[in-house]
Amino acid sequence: MSETKDYITYADEGGSVSISEDVLTVIAGGAAAEVEGVYALYPSYGRDIGELLRKKALSRSIRAVVKESSVSFDIFVVAEIGCALAKLGEGIQRAVSEAVEASIGVKPEAVNVRICGVSLKKAKDK
Repeated sequence: MSETKDYITYADEGGSVSISEDVLTVIAGGAAAEVEGVYALYPSYGRDIGELLRKKALSRSIRAVVKESSVSFDIFVVAEIGCALAKLGEGIQRAVSEAVEASIGVKPEAVNVRICGVSLKKAKDK
């Protein structure tokens, strides 16, 4: 069984550059994990088993959807107890959008944040 991946591709007179959805999930995951109030990225085990077997651990928490030259994200997180969840979601959206745009020059079409749980402990020194 072959694994298919989506890429954002940029072409110019010197050639082309293709950026994998795996790279996009790493960029988004790093940005999301740094937002104050995020306890952890949530491994979304409710997804299709075939998808889980093909993807790395980070992509269980983040899904990048690439369509031609645009990208959107679904991000699953566990929040720290006591944080304002709506503000946390907004902070994750902002951080991911800025990181992706700075890294690949494309503003994400959407950053969908799913808060899947709340930790009873605060994250140790981030």
